[in-house]
Amino acid sequence: MPRYFTLSQAQRLIPEVERLLRDALFHKHEFQKAHEELEQITDRIRMAGGSRVNPSALLSLRARRDTSASTLTHLLDDIQETGAQVKDLEVGLIDFMSLYENREVCLCWKFGEDAIHFWHGLEEGFRGRKPIDQEFMDGHRGDPAN
Repeated sequence: MPRYFTLSQAQRLIPEVERLLRDALFHKHEFQKAHEELEQITDRIRMAGGSRVNPSALLSLRARRDTSASTLTHLLDDIQETGAQVKDLEVGLIDFMSLYENREVCLCWKFGEDAIHFWHGLEEGFRGRKPIDQEFMDGHRGDPAN
């Protein structure tokens, strides 16, 4: 069962989510970099018909890739545990579930924004973001325990 947030409840989580997201983006980049280096080494070995490989360098690169992948997974889990949902890691798009006029909607925050300023319906996604106005503020609610 999803957790529902008011704007102020979700807003209080932004500093923690932002920190976790920043770390996740770093480890995603590190994973991709190590993965690409491993692919390049593998391609060179194939093109050379096999060659002598420095096993310690290769093992170190694999360990770096695997550590980044594992850390990224844990960071994404930590974000989920806050009640936030990662919608697009590439751009740092995060949603917090809320209720508005008795339907589920998302409070939408993007990495780099200073606060949550938008919401959208479940089917609308990022392109359907609407500014949070007084009508929304008066008509939305979250779980009391958040």
